[in-house]
Amino acid sequence: MLRYAVFALLPLLACPVVAQDRVGTIQVRVSTDHSDWRYTPGQPVRFRIVAVQDGQPLSGVQVTYRIGPEMMAPKIDQTVALPADGLTVEGGTLNEPGFLRCIATVERNGKTYRGLATAAFQPESIKPTQQDPADFDEFWTAGKAALAKLPIDARVTLLPEYGNSSANCYHVNLQNVGGTNGVSRLYGILCEPKAPGKYPALLSVPGAGVRPYRGLAEMAGRGVITLQIGIHGVPVTMEQSVYDSLGAGALSGYNAFGLDNRERYYFRRVYLGCVRANDFLTSHPKWDGVTLAVTGGSQGGALSIVTAALDPRVRGLAAYYPALSDVTGYLNNRAGGWPHMFRATEGPMSHRSADKIETSRYYDVVNFARRVKVPGLYTWGFNDETCPPTSMYSAFNVIPGKKKLMLALETGHNTVPEQVVEVETWLRTFLLTPSTGN
Repeated sequence: MLRYAVFALLPLLACPVVAQDRVGTIQVRVSTDHSDWRYTPGQPVRFRIVAVQDGQPLSGVQVTYRIGPEMMAPKIDQTVALPADGLTVEGGTLNEPGFLRCIATVERNGKTYRGLATAAFQPESIKPTQQDPADFDEFWTAGKAALAKLPIDARVTLLPEYGNSSANCYHVNLQNVGGTNGVSRLYGILCEPKAPGKYPALLSVPGAGVRPYRGLAEMAGRGVITLQIGIHGVPVTMEQSVYDSLGAGALSGYNAFGLDNRERYYFRRVYLGCVRANDFLTSHPKWDGVTLAVTGGSQGGALSIVTAALDPRVRGLAAYYPALSDVTGYLNNRAGGWPHMFRATEGPMSHRSADKIETSRYYDVVNFARRVKVPGLYTWGFNDETCPPTSMYSAFNVIPGKKKLMLALETGHNTVPEQVVEVETWLRTFLLTPSTGN
């Protein structure tokens, strides 16, 4: 029997080994020759470029690298063979505070892979290009006065499926300024601790786009009244497909709606809506009467700074990569903040008219940052291409209040888990520890 078994296996042993196809994501990694990514003006930068697949060096490919001030046309544009052990290139320098960026791309099997690194030149000395209007405070004081004339008219609906064992959640509908008759609605998700008592409050403001919200039930369960709002005047509990349709249709390009007039610009209703949200939070019967903070990322980072500047009830803020900062940078040959309305020099995406530039002065985060006096935690990375670091430092550097900047250097317009943990820890400490100076 053994002999027959061996003979039966012989044909199988004679078969050639079947070839195995292999796929794997290619990573293009770019780094600076300073571990802290920092340089003094005039100091040269060297960028290191490597490409790997499955953790092993990739050879036999071409790499294109472009180097120049962030978001600007590159000063260096080269395509060369990429050695297996990588490539070091001379990046030049900047002679003034700012950021120099190297973007490297590799093509393989019809797909382009990309990496970047951004060298900082004395970023703490970056000054904003945006001008502060003489009547800035009067304009926003008048806006808040118009808001105060409108009753909150809160309409609150319990959402049992949104809560947890420690928190109840509600869909909230508030009256706000704006709209064709000067009145609009503001929607959000309120989450409150179930246990009786008095609690601090947190306003969560949204990033760009159109989407539903679930609220912050977990934080509410820890003893914080939270309100997470949308900004578009539509309920925030509908199906995702509704928001997708709005984003591709009626609300496409909303960040430029009415930009030619400071009274009609889309963000007037949004900025004042954040104050209205605080009107509601501070009227909550469980609010402790003292502690109110605001947090958000990107557009929400901008709204966090704006709200802290407009509303003296706010005691602190945590802002991720704030948008709408120093948007006039492009008019001065350097990077400007999202939504980059002044980047295009011509065509339908160009907004470089005198009236639109004038309106931007009343809405730029830089001019609100000048008025933020409360403690704040701010965080971003040097590789952000949506909210360029030049624009964010332009706002951060003029904040007179106590401030802390936490950098996640390699990140772009995203967060890493460690960054989120630090921000959430800061917020919890600020909100729940009396010794934080609230």
